[in-house]
Amino acid sequence: MRDFTDDLRSLRSRLEEARGYLKVDAARPRVAELEGLASEPGLWDDPNRARAITSELSSLQDDLTQFDGLAQRLDDVATLDEMAREMGDETQEEEIDAELRALAVAFSDLELRSLFAGDYDEHDAICQVQSGEGGVDAQDWAEMLVRMYQRWAERHGFGFELDEASPGTEAGLSSATFIVSGRHAYGWLRSEQGVHRLVRMSPFDSAHRRQTSFASIDVTPLIEDAGEVQIDEKDLRIDTYRSSGAGGQHVNVTDSAVRITHLPTNIVVSCQNERSQTQNKARAMQVLASKLAEVQREQRKAELQSIAGTSASASMGNQIRSYVLAPYQQVKDLRTNHEVGNVQGVLDGDLDDLMAAFLRWERATATG
Repeated sequence: MRDFTDDLRSLRSRLEEARGYLKVDAARPRVAELEGLASEPGLWDDPNRARAITSELSSLQDDLTQFDGLAQRLDDVATLDEMAREMGDETQEEEIDAELRALAVAFSDLELRSLFAGDYDEHDAICQVQSGEGGVDAQDWAEMLVRMYQRWAERHGFGFELDEASPGTEAGLSSATFIVSGRHAYGWLRSEQGVHRLVRMSPFDSAHRRQTSFASIDVTPLIEDAGEVQIDEKDLRIDTYRSSGAGGQHVNVTDSAVRITHLPTNIVVSCQNERSQTQNKARAMQVLASKLAEVQREQRKAELQSIAGTSASASMGNQIRSYVLAPYQQVKDLRTNHEVGNVQGVLDGDLDDLMAAFLRWERATATG
């Protein structure tokens, strides 16, 4: 019978590593504490505090469930291996091998959690897409990117809310703002910060020539309670307008759209997805507070890339990733050199490999 000792030893080592990056020993008493807080009768008297408690409790319970499940599976297969060797039962070899392989895959998935070490990686993400060089092709590309991230969010079971969309001159979008909600949404999506380049045979060119176009995405963590940020109403210019309806069914066509400009920083945020002007203003203020919080953190740390990295012009030479549809098929991340041949799959939201490659590259660069 095959000797699985090394396989089991390797998985035991990975289990102990998971104990560390999931902070299991600290999580168990914290869960007990949070369960006590969550059972208090007046919990929802303070909705912000209640959401913080229940969100943290759910996240920690999920971590412990996964860890304990893998630990139990590892114990079970180790017991099966021991019994099979004692009895000389080679018929169990295939089952043991299959379970060890499955556990290795499960640990690989779990180990992605260790890459989400940033202060805001667990937060929801505010994403702003802006078309760049390339005319109508670039505006169409901006709309394709919004669709790509929506499909990615759906694959993860994350929420996706299009807050604002400005139509292009002939097709596509000039710009759009959307929020992706789910655990580690920002941790994943911060890998997308930067300029994205598309090369294809242009559907807008009568000669069907190859066209290169650019669009950028800016990603910021959504902070539910940005209490540290003080916003003076005198620093704001608030404009209301009628939404264009860009984005199809996702955007309400009303007269209640709101655009807020923070004059000292020239940060502009918009929202047109809510039912009333009051709701749109409240959401836009939340987005503005998150962005100002980011600016303050950057100033405090004196780092250009403290949270979301630097912005670059959406033009040739600044791209982080190229999507080539012609003359060959390839997506290549220029930071990590990670390549994917299934371009359509990526455009349909299959982005995890590219994102994970960036997160691993980022950690290796920081520790190297």
